[in-house]
Amino acid sequence: MNQSSFVVSSVNVNGLRAAAGKDPGFVSWLAATEADVVCLQETRAEPDQLSAEVHSPQGWHVVLCPARAKGRAGVAIYSRVEPDGVRVGFGEAEFEDAGRYVEADFGEVTVASLYLPSGEVGTPRQEEKERFMEAFLPYLVGRRAEVEARGRSLVVCGDWNIAHTEADLKNWRGNRKNSGFLPEERAWLSRVFDEAGYVDVVRALYPDQEGPYSWWSYRGRAFDNDTGWRIDYQVATPGLAARARSGRVERYPSREERWSDHAPVTVAFGLGE
Repeated sequence: MNQSSFVVSSVNVNGLRAAAGKDPGFVSWLAATEADVVCLQETRAEPDQLSAEVHSPQGWHVVLCPARAKGRAGVAIYSRVEPDGVRVGFGEAEFEDAGRYVEADFGEVTVASLYLPSGEVGTPRQEEKERFMEAFLPYLVGRRAEVEARGRSLVVCGDWNIAHTEADLKNWRGNRKNSGFLPEERAWLSRVFDEAGYVDVVRALYPDQEGPYSWWSYRGRAFDNDTGWRIDYQVATPGLAARARSGRVERYPSREERWSDHAPVTVAFGLGE
């Protein structure tokens, strides 16, 4: 990759067909984005269910990874150049075709789109989330070693479905027993950063900021009051994280102009630095 900057954006679209059907919506956002690579989560669509302007927009290469369970999960990577290579899943049989993880190589950088299960305390969904986390952390450890041994970098973008610290959600006191802010989930994410050695890029850029939140419930006036959660991250190997020039959440101008309950998280990296 010869360019001096590399812009990556990530957003949980909460149903790609619905997001693309809104105006303004995903299609107009994609046409205007400065990103070189766009990672999507919760696409919930098969390729033949998408219009041409969504599954093959002009100027973009598209990797769609729907889940085997129709209408669930699904991840995708849109890129302005064709990837050098693509890998689906992370070697765990249960999640291999679950629409949860895909990687694509672009020159010296590998970009991954992750949709970590959301969970719900006391239900099989939480057990699924726990199994995913148990399998995914060793993968992250090994993957970092692999890419760095080759002089490359990795950024894992997506909906991690965990608010790491009290600064990452407005109503943290009321959510201490809820999935997404459980002590054991937060401790697991700390291990991603402390043991596996990855960097939460936006938090590293803005260590003292509340939020910036990336998800707001559709209930009540959560968006208007900015009662949100920061659960969408770009998590990078240290060398790449150190080259992050800027990071931001593309918060919608108004509640009426939202095309997802998540907003895009966009980071500009400097390459060749």
